[in-house]
Amino acid sequence: MSGHSKWSTIKHKKAAKDAKKGKLFTKLIKEITVAARMGGGDINANPRLRTAVLTARSASMPTENIDRAIKKGTGELEGVTYDEIQYEGYGPGGAAILAHVLTDNKNRTVSEIRRLFTKHGGNMGEAGCVAWMFDKKGLITIEKTQVDEDRLMSIVLDAGAEDVRDEDEIFEVITTVEEFDKVKERLELEKVAIASAQITMVPKNTVDVDEKNVEQILKLTEELEDHDDVQSVSANFNIPSELMEKAS
Repeated sequence: MSGHSKWSTIKHKKAAKDAKKGKLFTKLIKEITVAARMGGGDINANPRLRTAVLTARSASMPTENIDRAIKKGTGELEGVTYDEIQYEGYGPGGAAILAHVLTDNKNRTVSEIRRLFTKHGGNMGEAGCVAWMFDKKGLITIEKTQVDEDRLMSIVLDAGAEDVRDEDEIFEVITTVEEFDKVKERLELEKVAIASAQITMVPKNTVDVDEKNVEQILKLTEELEDHDDVQSVSANFNIPSELMEKAS
């Protein structure tokens, strides 16, 4: 949406900064371990694991770290067991927020996530309170410097993508969960550099955030993302560009 910044766009801008943090590897290792535990250690037979491993490789994670995480997931090495949970709530101004969590201590994590919501003027809700506002989709982001829009649309729509969105400095390619791997593999075959690729919760609609809530909602979503147990955050807010510039 021209003149606005969605949370997905803001996250992309944060990615370079986040990549410098040790937390990135920790979160990637958790995802690899859980993916291997749930679907086995063969990346060719486990799409979730394949995506996690490719993401880890693009972040320059050493191969031995990846292999060790897979073996912990399959039980070949002793490791921590993580529970996969989705926490839901409302940010200041009523924006819907989902936090996808992998934790080895549910009681600790739920109290910490609730504290973050409260601290920044939001409310953590019951399971299902905002999940209906989102669809589970494949989301692939590509920097505009990598490909022109016409070529991108030709590649991904032919491969089965649902939509291509022009979002500030990036293109967002939306797919069904079933077509995600096929579209991603076509982009790789066509030598189009992918900035990020994940199965995530995409909002059906977005809500504008007014000036008094911009700072708080950004702090809430960023602190949720920075939490050790949170793998990803989805939200349905838009921030007008002039307010985003003031908050930067």
